[in-house]
Amino acid sequence: MKQEKGNLYIVATPIGNLQDITLRAIDTLKSVDFVVCEDTRVTGKLLTHLKIKKPLISLNEFNEEQETYNVIKKLETCSMAIVSDAGTPLISDPGYRLVLEAKKKGFRVIPIPGPSALIAALSASGLPTDKFTFLGFLPKSAIRTQKILNTVKTVDQTIILYESPHRIVKTIEAIKEVFGDINITIAREITKIYEEIFSEKASNLIYKYTKTTPKGEFVVLINRKLNN
Repeated sequence: MKQEKGNLYIVATPIGNLQDITLRAIDTLKSVDFVVCEDTRVTGKLLTHLKIKKPLISLNEFNEEQETYNVIKKLETCSMAIVSDAGTPLISDPGYRLVLEAKKKGFRVIPIPGPSALIAALSASGLPTDKFTFLGFLPKSAIRTQKILNTVKTVDQTIILYESPHRIVKTIEAIKEVFGDINITIAREITKIYEEIFSEKASNLIYKYTKTTPKGEFVVLINRKLNN
């Protein structure tokens, strides 16, 4: 069924295992006029897998300001879905400006919930889940990273952040410098063949990942209370 014009759907997509797509997500992607995505190649593969053909609009960190204006204009006569390369859109991904402007213009913004690396990792971590702080990706600047980590050093809840393979060692070193040689929980390749979720001392992880550069995006979780 064709969606109403002016509706913007925030559609979560799989973070690895394509079977994690929801029925509602599939129905939404089939029925909207356009799909807004980070990388048309990545989303194109997903839509091909789902046997869906839709015009794609690329909105990423480099063109977000200009494309937000273009998408808002299209929303006046069309329905849109926004997806990220994987998981729930806007969580450490582009799209915030688009949602903000859509709401300002009076368009309806509708979440189509589903996979999220953040929530998946937390749920299987064995760490407290009642309260948590999400830091996203830490800055490239070592000084800014240390400053952010110091602000959460005494927080009595689980701290979660994302990291890429080529920066994981520096990030763990920064955590060790601020928190000490604490246990860190690593979630990697979630829902994929080589999925692993485990906890180990920061020093051991630094040694491990210095010897061999890992593959896949990381979710890093720590909880000060469990290390006291």
